[in-house]
Amino acid sequence: MEFRMLGPLEAWHDGAPVPLGDQQQRFVLVVLLLHANKPVTPARLAEIVWADREAKPTLVRSYIKRLRDVVGDATIETTPTGYLLRIGDDQLDTVRFDRLRAEAADVRADDPRRAIALLREAVGLWRGKFLEDIDIDRVGGPGVISPDESYPDAVGDLAELELEAGDHRSARDRLRPLVQADPASQKHAELLMRALLAGGDRAAALRVYHGTRDALAALRMAPGPVLRKLAARAEQGDPPSSLPSRPGGFTGRAGEIAVIEAAAAAGRRAVWVSGAPGVGKSGLAVEAAHRLRDRFPDGQLLARLNGFTPGVDATDVGDALSELLVELGVPAEQIPATVGRKVTLYQATLWGTRTLVVLDNAASPEQIRPLLPEADGCLAVITSRRMGDADTGDHIRLAPLPPAEAAELFHALGGPARLRGRAADVAAVVRRCGYLPMPIRVAAALFRRHDRWPLEHLLRLLDEKGQADANTAVRVSYQQLGEPQRVMFRLLGSLPGPDVDVVGGAALAGCDVAEARSLLDELHEVSLLEEAAPERYQMLDPLKEFAADAPAPRQAMIRLLDFYLVTLAAAVRAAYPFDRAQQPSTTDRSCAVTPGFAGADAGLRWIVAERDNLVAAIRYAAGHALPEHTWRLAVLLWRYFNTTNQFEDWIGTLELAWRTVAADQGNDYGQAHVLLRLATAHDRRGQLAEALELAARALPKWRRLGDPRGEAATLCALAIPTMELGRHDQAMAHLEAALAKYEQTEDRRGEAHALGMLGYLNELHGNLRTALRQHDSAARMLREIGHVQGLAHTLNNLGSVQERLGLLTEALTSYTEAHGHAAEVGDRCVEAYALNNIGNVHRQRGRYAEAVRYHDKAREVAANVPDADLRTQLYLDRGATALARGARQEALTAGKSALDLADGSGNRAYRARAHRGVAETLHAMGDHESAVTHWTAAEAEFAELELPEAGEVREERSALSCACAPR
Repeated sequence: MEFRMLGPLEAWHDGAPVPLGDQQQRFVLVVLLLHANKPVTPARLAEIVWADREAKPTLVRSYIKRLRDVVGDATIETTPTGYLLRIGDDQLDTVRFDRLRAEAADVRADDPRRAIALLREAVGLWRGKFLEDIDIDRVGGPGVISPDESYPDAVGDLAELELEAGDHRSARDRLRPLVQADPASQKHAELLMRALLAGGDRAAALRVYHGTRDALAALRMAPGPVLRKLAARAEQGDPPSSLPSRPGGFTGRAGEIAVIEAAAAAGRRAVWVSGAPGVGKSGLAVEAAHRLRDRFPDGQLLARLNGFTPGVDATDVGDALSELLVELGVPAEQIPATVGRKVTLYQATLWGTRTLVVLDNAASPEQIRPLLPEADGCLAVITSRRMGDADTGDHIRLAPLPPAEAAELFHALGGPARLRGRAADVAAVVRRCGYLPMPIRVAAALFRRHDRWPLEHLLRLLDEKGQADANTAVRVSYQQLGEPQRVMFRLLGSLPGPDVDVVGGAALAGCDVAEARSLLDELHEVSLLEEAAPERYQMLDPLKEFAADAPAPRQAMIRLLDFYLVTLAAAVRAAYPFDRAQQPSTTDRSCAVTPGFAGADAGLRWIVAERDNLVAAIRYAAGHALPEHTWRLAVLLWRYFNTTNQFEDWIGTLELAWRTVAADQGNDYGQAHVLLRLATAHDRRGQLAEALELAARALPKWRRLGDPRGEAATLCALAIPTMELGRHDQAMAHLEAALAKYEQTEDRRGEAHALGMLGYLNELHGNLRTALRQHDSAARMLREIGHVQGLAHTLNNLGSVQERLGLLTEALTSYTEAHGHAAEVGDRCVEAYALNNIGNVHRQRGRYAEAVRYHDKAREVAANVPDADLRTQLYLDRGATALARGARQEALTAGKSALDLADGSGNRAYRARAHRGVAETLHAMGDHESAVTHWTAAEAEFAELELPEAGEVREERSALSCACAPR
């Protein structure tokens, strides 16, 4: 039997409704349900249901008797203290609703998808208002606590999770009725506007805002800041902003704020704020940035440079640029590899905008110079303990607060009511804090938390610490902590990375997640931690210096590194499932709090969120004689760095791993993994000789290990630079050996990869039918195993063979499908190849305008992909199309650009093709003398590579009657 009160009263049994009798009988049932599993005396029952008249005991007994015939497997027991309706938790919808909400709250942080499912089930229990067909006065009146208010709360929680999961449509549809029913509810209006904006419906979002604004106006209230910001987004679009919230209780600094505002008004490039630890540099910069939002409507960004953060390396310029570019909306996979190109893209992205950039905690002027906006209308605010140089902007040297402003800050944070008339004592407190905002905040938080403390008690504690300095208040606050909180505080002082989430905190402290969440929250409550993001915390540098006085025990740091290692392995398995067979083993390490990942998106989100901490963990492990953590973390990150083109950290972490693991002569397993991934990185950078040497050193190690998968992967890593250096027979031998190893281990993805590379080489040598079969087989395997990215690569190669065989319709189909798959998985490199190849088909059909359009699209997509071969191919094909449509100078420029790139990378096949393209263009322009040099170079290079194009060039020249003809 199931009873339902979230709506009209109903009872169901075996999927069918159960008649509940007349209204009086229904009242009695409701009273029993409201007191489920608790006895209700007959007198109390009669008093509730028949409050206005006297009810005979026999009347109550008669209704109980009738209900016993109704309630089925539920029972109404007669106890010494009254009637008791005994039912299970799942038989009453109000109990189920509360249980589902509680379960959702418990799993929300670790498994949001599960939380969504639980809340959807909870919300689905509601069919209308609570007991909407029952006269509440007849079942308890004011004593009945209605759960009606819980329903909008649950819908709000669910909508918030759905928005975070990207399901804005579901959030929109469930919020609309709530907002229509109560337009003055700002929370639900905000969520609905977020959902509408996520779906691109800015007009509907504005209608919601106007409705809520009008409803609030009728109550003599105004929309809050969040609602106003959402309205601004709806009107103007969404500018990027990574500013933290404004520092609470910010006071004073009017002169310094005025200097920054004046610099902004005058179009200055930058303002440099320097000062001692704890003096409030970051708080000033963030407060000024918030005040200047209207002046910089195109975005307000913040990059933490970790210049003086204890135990953390200063942020690399390349990493800071990557962070800022992502904040500006540039997809990670489009961010260039080199610092120089990142700077170019960063400045180009800022051009024409009014954007404010806060560069917090700079190590030196050298660190920030590439980050200073050059565009008119943009401003940087830099904070540092060091002074800036003359070219790094107007300078503000921040001193401690004036006594009056320091007292004002303590008043605002400590609670004005408790401090009324205590000006002298407040002055003494802030004097003992050195008039510095950070220790004042700590002291105020301590005073606020202990609401029974008189101010004299706080003063006595500060005096007990002797000579006042910037850490006096921190010491007092630390002494008031319980031992578990002290332990956590000290451990956080040794964090290798910039922040930690609650799960990482649990690993560090060796406790469960709930306890870590409580400890971190308590430290945050007393201003010893800052919450950088939901459930992610960081320490201000002066606090970290204080906490780091006693280094964390080695075992605690190993627990944290184990957490990063084991969780990274799980995240990589989820995000890149086809790499699982080649992951280094982590089964010898464990972590009790490692989260699970529901799918690829969840795994990748974790890697992105922890990226800086993971790099810092690698560096920490390398510097603390932990080689196994060092190399395995570095190897596990290779695919993420590869797909997002983060070459500096990819190569940097692996080289660090190599120096660490090379010291252990017997560690073939670690050395083989590191050398293989280093070889791949150097090949991607076009450093072919280095890639070849690294792969050659890895191969015998895999053989000694008896690992055929590792051997096969390394043979492929050898084959690629070998092929690009023109040694095609040797490359094919490597690939055939790799194919045999992949077949031996039944690795279908590996087989397809080797077949695809063999197909490419056979196409180069004119073995087109063989290449067609190999690419067909590879595509079939990749479809079977669902490897979308690999399939996109293979379809591009298949289309190339089809194109050369004259199968233009089939080629166009393959290229179009390749483009769709590449766009789906975000592979910009393959997407650019596919667009370029579609342009080639249009050129062959004489549709030059369409060809140019697709070449231009390819160039846009490839703009920030650091792949030398891709850029060379795009120049070659743009040149061919330009020559075909008579744009000879354009063709010559493209051909020479391709030749420069091929010379730089050492790819001999591309170099030969570039010579041929330049020769054909110069011939068409009538510059036969210059063309001869390129004809000769092309023919010689093709001949050395034993490629059929050597014969094609000879035939082409033999048909000429000008000086280009062979002599």
